[in-house]
Amino acid sequence: MPRLTHLAALLVAAASALGSPWTHAYTDKPVKMIVPAPPGGTIDVLARIVGDQLSRDIGQPVVVENRPGAGGAIAVKYLLSQPADGQTLMMTASNVLTEVPHVLKGGFDPLKDVQPVALMARSSLLLIASPQFPARDAKEAIAYVKAHPGQVSYASYSAGTASQYAGAILNQAAGLDMQHVPYPGSAPALAQVMGGQVPLMFDGSVTARPLIAANRVRLLAVATQARLPEFPAVPTFAELGYPALDFANWTGVIASSQMPAPLVEKIHAVLRKVAANPAVRASVANAGFEPMADRTPAQARDELREEFTRNAGIVKRYDIRLN
Repeated sequence: MPRLTHLAALLVAAASALGSPWTHAYTDKPVKMIVPAPPGGTIDVLARIVGDQLSRDIGQPVVVENRPGAGGAIAVKYLLSQPADGQTLMMTASNVLTEVPHVLKGGFDPLKDVQPVALMARSSLLLIASPQFPARDAKEAIAYVKAHPGQVSYASYSAGTASQYAGAILNQAAGLDMQHVPYPGSAPALAQVMGGQVPLMFDGSVTARPLIAANRVRLLAVATQARLPEFPAVPTFAELGYPALDFANWTGVIASSQMPAPLVEKIHAVLRKVAANPAVRASVANAGFEPMADRTPAQARDELREEFTRNAGIVKRYDIRLN
């Protein structure tokens, strides 16, 4: 019996050294990953990449459940209706918490009712143009819009998001008069840009990237602090003299603020391992996301608050409304 006990101990130690999934499990039950968007969208894609690896790491099924609508509020309110025990999590883009609530009251407080558990990846905002638009770069585009006041429109993937904010800021900073045309998501807006019905759009890098590669839209500038490694020849708006145009959404896992801190830390550690997995990193990059350095839950909460406060100022200054 002592030999069997010793052998069992050695097997457990070996499993731990090899990173056995069970050594990282925080639950012995299936997990639901709520997504505030339809299947096939960028949040859904990341949720399924993360969910597949999370399932392997904890030895439990992870079921992605799509609950779109009301600017993400339907999904958030469902999350809050469930026990804060780690069995129900939500993958979301930060705009659901930091942009939309300023113009669409969803019945929850993003700073009090939910908390970020792990930020997984980032998507930057890009200015793109239809292939038919005569400007070849951002400088030419600004000059063209100036020469045609009130005649040039820009699409957004939703009113009350950075996709709209960016156009409002550029209008004021460059003395332009672009007309805003909101759409219910990137896909319908991009269809109009590709077809030339709307010449310009601020879109996220995840959805715009494959269309840029296929020459179905033209990339004019990036709304980031530094040039993107994938597009080294494309200038930032800061280089063009418009530093306020700096937008990037993170996508990550959130939970109810009622979840106890020790459990948040456990889940964060598991998700940090998922994010560091080479296969996951490759899949995330192939989907068009940019990697993020790890943030502790406390750091993520601070970043959420800063982004929320910044966007509140933008909405007030530029009088941005849902309709």
